[in-house]
Amino acid sequence: MRRQTALMLAALLASAPTAAQTVQTPIDALAQDAGEYAVRYGISPDQARYRLRALEETVASTDVIADRFGDRLAGISVEHDPAFRIVMLLTGDAPVAEERLYAADIVVPVVYRTGAIATRGQLVAAIERHQAAIRAALPHAPGLGIDQRTGEMVVTLNRADIGVYGHDALVTDLTLMTGVPVRLRAVDLPDADSAVDGGARVVGVSPVDGRRYACTTGFVVTNGVQAGVATAAHCPDALVHVAADRREVPLTFVGQWGWGYQDVQLHLAGEPLRPFFHADTAGAQVRPVTGTRARRSTRAGDFVCHRGERTGYSCAEVELTDFAPSGDLCGGACTPTWVTVGGPVCRSGDSGGPVFIGTVAIGLLKGASYDAAGGCNFYYYMSTDFLPEGWSVMRQPVPAAGATAR
Repeated sequence: MRRQTALMLAALLASAPTAAQTVQTPIDALAQDAGEYAVRYGISPDQARYRLRALEETVASTDVIADRFGDRLAGISVEHDPAFRIVMLLTGDAPVAEERLYAADIVVPVVYRTGAIATRGQLVAAIERHQAAIRAALPHAPGLGIDQRTGEMVVTLNRADIGVYGHDALVTDLTLMTGVPVRLRAVDLPDADSAVDGGARVVGVSPVDGRRYACTTGFVVTNGVQAGVATAAHCPDALVHVAADRREVPLTFVGQWGWGYQDVQLHLAGEPLRPFFHADTAGAQVRPVTGTRARRSTRAGDFVCHRGERTGYSCAEVELTDFAPSGDLCGGACTPTWVTVGGPVCRSGDSGGPVFIGTVAIGLLKGASYDAAGGCNFYYYMSTDFLPEGWSVMRQPVPAAGATAR
């Protein structure tokens, strides 16, 4: 009986497909994401596939370029419309000739724009140095992030605070305080963890208020000896997996890490888990993880997808890198290490869910910013770089085309 329970858990967990679920190949997975890209930018599915392949294949090249211009680099961004290209934003006035990268059988122009006031490193340092003073100066603690498209610190704050102090006055004061360019972004409500409610794959009771909450599982992780499944640290510690027939199977809590730059907890199952994750809304298909994307390689404008049990599957562009969410959502102030992705799809209950493109694991969803009507301004995620020490995302050999999970 004990072995049957363990096998049931391994089969039903988000990372382990059932016999009725089809394992997507990397080609099929990318085609699904390309469909979202094609609709968003009004191009053909074939063009979309080439572009998404090119974005993945140019990561190493843009990392090299970033190192080359480290003392001048203000940001790297991807432009999709009206032309598909990569933009390198540099400080100083010395011009740099356009380059071309050849990836996925297409040419990707690399355009250099000069005249930025501060480098990315200087912008990050300004957030770290002045975060406490900025929080103390405003009634509501703002979110602070870097827009690599423009080379600015973006201060995301309550719309009412702007009304009290005045937009121009705030920009002037914050620019003088930090010594870097500042842009304000007004929101109706402060950032919040994607607070755990609604239908989801794992559920637990909070010891604080005795209420039952739900979260979304992320990727399978391993320390080389054990395999576990990750979700958000702000979910309850004691979680159970809810099967399709409503049976609940307890998970074994390993630990949680939820300070500063992390929001992750790990759970073990009775049997080794395989590195699959749900990507489609219906949960009828699973994808293998074949790679990961480092945070330093994330560019503004990168196209990524996420899946939450509350909202299902959706894709959008990366907005701000080096983002520190507002409030005390990280056991205190958050560090500028989170990444935001534009709405309009995110809801409570998505916490811990996977952020990915194709079969490449990118991060775990932490929280979001919502408007007064409950719409999603943006969500933000923890990079897989910040899994607990010694743990990493487990990868799976690429399955044969059309294979069915066993």
